[in-house]
Amino acid sequence: MKIATAAYPLDWLDSWAQYEDKLVSWVADAAGQGADLLVFPEYGAMELSTLDGAGVAADLQASITSVSDRMGEVAALHQKLAADYNVYILGASAPVQAGFDLPVNRAEFYSPCGARDHQDKQIMTMFERDPWQIGGGGPLKLFDTALGKIGVLICYDSEFPLLGRALADADIILVPSCTEALAGYWRVRIGAMSRALEGQCVTAQASVIGTAPWSTSVEVNVGMGGIFGPPDTGFPATGVIAEGALGQPGWTLAEVDLKTIADVRAAGVVRNRSHWPEQEQRIKTSRILLKP
Repeated sequence: MKIATAAYPLDWLDSWAQYEDKLVSWVADAAGQGADLLVFPEYGAMELSTLDGAGVAADLQASITSVSDRMGEVAALHQKLAADYNVYILGASAPVQAGFDLPVNRAEFYSPCGARDHQDKQIMTMFERDPWQIGGGGPLKLFDTALGKIGVLICYDSEFPLLGRALADADIILVPSCTEALAGYWRVRIGAMSRALEGQCVTAQASVIGTAPWSTSVEVNVGMGGIFGPPDTGFPATGVIAEGALGQPGWTLAEVDLKTIADVRAAGVVRNRSHWPEQEQRIKTSRILLKP
């Protein structure tokens, strides 16, 4: 299969038709390059707030409500594109009012057969806690697809090993991200690469990039697309299967073979995934005094 991860700029939108044209162009481009699985980034849907004008786009809470209110239309568009181009699509995540005490950060996952589901972010960053007021949603899920078993760790979630371990049966973990600084991008990338090492799987990171001067919440974004695996048998020694260029919009694509994942899990030089439980008997520590 071929995975495509986006380095996606946020645009000012004057009309829904402009957004629709943008999405069609992006999906057609990836599908035209043979992609089977498309990954859009975290909070890529925030550009939809511009459809309600500059005042709404610049107001954090008003923009959250604006975007949430449009996600039904967004889902219908993505379902159509997934079917028309015969691809799986992880849509750009959005703040969504979903019946919890606070809005959740939700990424919808669309299949070419018309089925869809979603993954909510588990652990919020500092800015999501305050001032965004975003909360945790539903639990982690494992999607059983024609392309293999797929999980999603949204941005900060990728930095937590136990969340990755909860997806130990995933062949591929998708990591949509939105980071305002180079350090943030690398935190998520290091998390994604670490989860690939521990789970002996493939991880695919997508990023929001560029500036959005109309926003007070996603105004600066740093990142690029990347696809990673364990630095072991059948994979590059660096663990980097493919990477884009920092700040350059477009798709990063790579071929991924489920047999290669199965082989490294069964006969790799190391067996991080199957040896994981051996940590449990080793995590008790003794305090040793080495000072006067």
